[in-house]
Amino acid sequence: MSSSRRFIVRALVADPPSVLRVLAWSVVEAAPALLVGQAVARAIGDGFAAGHPWVGTGWLAALALVWGAAAVGARQVVLAVAAIVEPFRDRLLTRAVTGTLRNAAASGRPPGSAAVARVNLQVELARDALAALVTVVRSFAFTAGSVVLGLATLEPLVLPWVLPPFIVGLLLFVASLPALARRQRDYLLADERTVAATAEAIGGLRDIAACGAEDRVGDGVRERVDTQAAAGRALAGVTALRTVALTVGGWAPVVLLLIAVPWLGRHGVGAAVAIGALTYLTQSLVPAFSGLVRGLGVSAVRLRVAVDRVLTASASSASLASPAETRPGVSARAIGVGRVELRGVTAAYRPDAPPVIDALDLDVRPGEHLAVVGPSGIGKSTLAALITGMLRPRDGTVEIDGIPADAVETDMRVLIPQEAYVFRGTVRENLAYLTPAETAFEQAMAAVGADGLVARLGGLDAEIDPGALSAGERQLIALTRAYLASAPLVVLDEATCHLDPAAEARAETAFARRGGTLIVVAHRISSARRADRVLLMDGTRTHLGTHDELVRSTPAYAALAGHDRRRPGDRDREPERELAP
Repeated sequence: MSSSRRFIVRALVADPPSVLRVLAWSVVEAAPALLVGQAVARAIGDGFAAGHPWVGTGWLAALALVWGAAAVGARQVVLAVAAIVEPFRDRLLTRAVTGTLRNAAASGRPPGSAAVARVNLQVELARDALAALVTVVRSFAFTAGSVVLGLATLEPLVLPWVLPPFIVGLLLFVASLPALARRQRDYLLADERTVAATAEAIGGLRDIAACGAEDRVGDGVRERVDTQAAAGRALAGVTALRTVALTVGGWAPVVLLLIAVPWLGRHGVGAAVAIGALTYLTQSLVPAFSGLVRGLGVSAVRLRVAVDRVLTASASSASLASPAETRPGVSARAIGVGRVELRGVTAAYRPDAPPVIDALDLDVRPGEHLAVVGPSGIGKSTLAALITGMLRPRDGTVEIDGIPADAVETDMRVLIPQEAYVFRGTVRENLAYLTPAETAFEQAMAAVGADGLVARLGGLDAEIDPGALSAGERQLIALTRAYLASAPLVVLDEATCHLDPAAEARAETAFARRGGTLIVVAHRISSARRADRVLLMDGTRTHLGTHDELVRSTPAYAALAGHDRRRPGDRDREPERELAP
């Protein structure tokens, strides 16, 4: 049994009293399904048709009273189902939050509000899907049982005409469930991937045009659309089988009962009883079966997908082709000076997805300052994560001084993301996060440009409230922390994007002078001008050279840098150009 299935089953049996309440009140709620055909038959046969209107009215009044009791039962069923579903939601949310915080602590990155929102959305979807699943299955089971019992009580001769097609239709639906679940899951995932690809393309239109990547990005979005269309056609085929099951199990009994009326009449079954039996089918059995067929496939699949995502996200940090395995750590003292070597590196977000990085070879020399540029969503952050060992490539190798990047301890490299991690505590505690020993905090703060901020906060022993800091202030704290670390490799993944150009230049210059290897995922073109070399990521193609070399040799870089239609003398008079929207 899969982990998601075990989690769901445990939630359903975790509170036996609530389960018993659901079952008990379901009996009350299903009472009309047991009585409706009998009441209609008796009201007609023994009442109105026999000239006894008060008898007929009495049967209908009794049916009305049962409906009133069923309404109370339905309310209690909702409350009892909530008593099962809400603890399930709480346990799933606890698992999600715990895993998210654990992964954030392990990676040194905050989860970010978007990641938390996605996890919370999946938890809410799982809660709603479980409630719908319990409600649908329970309603069908009690209604179908009540109908069979009611028909047997009303007239047993009716059962051979209605039970066989009902059972065949039910078995046909059950047999189609595995294929329906697979097709429904494939379609849901394909739809989400199409939306994500489209949103990513829309968000990066300016940079896509600047790099001439329209065809590549368009092909990627078109591939997502085609995949979703294929998944939709496959789902439609299985859905047709579901419709056949509903026709056989729900409506064929009605047709057969109508065909059997003459035969039933010859065996002493009157018209009132036939109408009562027909009422059982049309008012109870067909709606219940229809609800099961339409609801079970969608709710069960959404529940399984949502729980799978939450459990997977909480079990391990994000990965591309495969998660980084735990290996014995190699400390910074054994590493050397930060040579980075990539050989044939290919990375994709799923094993069957087109690569975002394809067969990349790259050498970053010890002590070199490399800037990485390209349009949004092109894979720059993915490259940063690969270099620092946070992700593993699908193919190829990433090494730092001959050691696999994911096999070294964190004291040999520092990755600072766009959303900087600052925790509640003193300034000193935040700065010493990567360097427990007392170090030259003042010198580092002055070099990076955080000295003014620390003075405003009240000094090194002032308490920090991360929520009271701006994004740029959090970046200054994180940059100073990274500057103090002893790691020979520093990767800044748009880690200065919330600073103004002057503050960004000061921080990057400080890291360049600090020693060691510096890789900057550039937010502004000035970052590329300051670097020793520039790596342009243009789809799965890359171009490597100095800023001036790329301006002369690569039109996509010239356009991105704003050199395509300007004279050299105009460049100094224009405002700083950002590389990402």
